[in-house]
Amino acid sequence: MDRAFEPIAVLGAGAVGCYFGGLLARAGHDVTLIGRPPHVAALQRDGLLLETASGRARVAVRAATDAAAVRGARLVLCCVKSTDTAAAGRQLAPHLDPAAAVLSLQNGVDNAARLQEILGREVLPAVVYVATEMAGPGHVRHHGRGELVLAPGAHGARLAELFSAAGIPARLSDDVTGALWAKLVLNCAFNALSAAVRMPYGRLFESPGVPPLMRIVVDECLAVARADGVTVPGDVWAEVERIARTMPAQFSSTAQDLARGKPSEIDHLNGFILRRAEARALAVPANRALHTIVKLLEQRAADPDGGLTRCTP
Repeated sequence: MDRAFEPIAVLGAGAVGCYFGGLLARAGHDVTLIGRPPHVAALQRDGLLLETASGRARVAVRAATDAAAVRGARLVLCCVKSTDTAAAGRQLAPHLDPAAAVLSLQNGVDNAARLQEILGREVLPAVVYVATEMAGPGHVRHHGRGELVLAPGAHGARLAELFSAAGIPARLSDDVTGALWAKLVLNCAFNALSAAVRMPYGRLFESPGVPPLMRIVVDECLAVARADGVTVPGDVWAEVERIARTMPAQFSSTAQDLARGKPSEIDHLNGFILRRAEARALAVPANRALHTIVKLLEQRAADPDGGLTRCTP
């Protein structure tokens, strides 16, 4: 077992962080999960409950609520929401070991660059394809997939070996930017719709009118990518169909956020496409509509009564 990256710290012990951190810990690595108090209390008391298709397992992990717990780590996985990237960078900066590798396992295309600017050091981007949810404090449930795409930089090959040995499929790509955009397009197609109608991917994609709408969203995203000089690899529509087939029970992270009354990452998904389109004088009405709908849903969650005063007869 390669111990060069130990200990390992995971900042953002949500569904993604707990899943990948849990698999690394199950493989025998020294892992600390850093998250919110309810999860950390459960992790410290009972360990991580890792639920996959092969069954349930309790995995021993360290857990903390303070970013200072990254001190001494040789590998830091940043798994916070895109909305928390800047804050996470400021929290990490005073505690990072000079020799630590920092890897961004986040949605969106610019989180590694944003972290890198704050930290003043290299942050490795990664593309994450996984369907997971937090089923309760300290309990992560895996619904499907779970692979990573990494850049072949200074640590890329060794990290790919580390993850693969822990049961996490990982491959290298010379065009991680294009791969990140490909994942972004998938998120733009699924996330807002899944949140708006509260449907998992399988049922959503089978619903009348949804595939044609998704095609419009995808085409808008690809037009923005071309305008930004980005080549999105592969057949994106085939990947949309594959997501619906391989993750049929998965609700989008946006749907999960709204269900829990939390702000979503929509500004870094369809909202990102909208901002880049505006910068290029392009029209993206489908992405604009989906972004607006989710922002309205967030607003309603924050103010259920809509500011109305009930009248009494």
